Amino acid sequence: MKAALSTLIALVVLVGSAGGYVLHAIDQPYKGFTDPVLIEFPRGTTTSRMASMLAEQGVIEHPWVFLAARAVKRGARLQAGEYKFDKSASPLEVYGRIARGDIYYMELLVPEGFNMFDIADAVAKLGTMPASAFLEAARDPSLIQDLDPKAESLEGYLFPSKYRVYRKTTARDICRMMISEFRTQWQSLGGNPTLVHDAVTLASLVEREARLPEERPRVSSVFHNRLRLGMRLQCDPTTVYAALLDNRYRGVIHQSDLENKNPYNTYQNAGLPPGPIANPGLSSIKAALSPVDTSYLYFVAKADGTGGHNFSDSLQKHEMAVAQYKRATKGH
Repeated sequence: MKAALSTLIALVVLVGSAGGYVLHAIDQPYKGFTDPVLIEFPRGTTTSRMASMLAEQGVIEHPWVFLAARAVKRGARLQAGEYKFDKSASPLEVYGRIARGDIYYMELLVPEGFNMFDIADAVAKLGTMPASAFLEAARDPSLIQDLDPKAESLEGYLFPSKYRVYRKTTARDICRMMISEFRTQWQSLGGNPTLVHDAVTLASLVEREARLPEERPRVSSVFHNRLRLGMRLQCDPTTVYAALLDNRYRGVIHQSDLENKNPYNTYQNAGLPPGPIANPGLSSIKAALSPVDTSYLYFVAKADGTGGHNFSDSLQKHEMAVAQYKRATKGH
């Protein structure tokens, strides 16, 4: 009887010790790799296969510790996708990340006023595709032509925001996300399809000219007034965009850019350009739709470095403001 009791006690101690060892093992941080590891689990990947893949890449030491973590975390559902591991973690932490679907992604930040060339450069910096791949997708207007049949590309409709991009996200996927966000924002303004082309085109000019948000309605009023009177808009950013389209922009505006006959150059062509020259934010679109009531026809940058402008309602006043700007910046 005493022998049986001793055996039972020894068995309980052994099981308890084994359980303690397992609990310690699944809570112990491990890092068996040097460079960051990216592992993709396709849909339908079994837990045991995940465990093997993690062990092969040095994320966990042995497959069984991941299976033991599953036994502790019963009820959790593991999520397919690509995961990045760049520091030591316990099997419980690794299991928790996959159960939460903590999938690896990059952030694409698109500021207001970026054109498709700027966005292409930002996408290229993520390292998933060359800029040319994004430009090819952005030059196809099919994603927006139901709303704007006159669109020559997706320029103007790649709404500025922050987007999640995965390594397998295609250029068209990125464009689709941005177009979807534009549609949402446009609907918030009433969503009138008859206004969208001209409103977004004008908003893109406002976005590129007005560095100060509070000046956007005034800059818009200048363009509205000029259009009403049949004056050329003479918007410098349109000459830059025309040069970009012709692959001839050299970082500054030259006289040849001002004389360029490209339809987007508003120094040479009356009215709005054929389409947007950048991707405006919501406030610039609002300013294009609802400009403040002014008699301004001109504006020139202030020399104080604030990004603000002096507005004028006559050529004489404008020339005085330009002369003042030149005097203040002479020698700089």
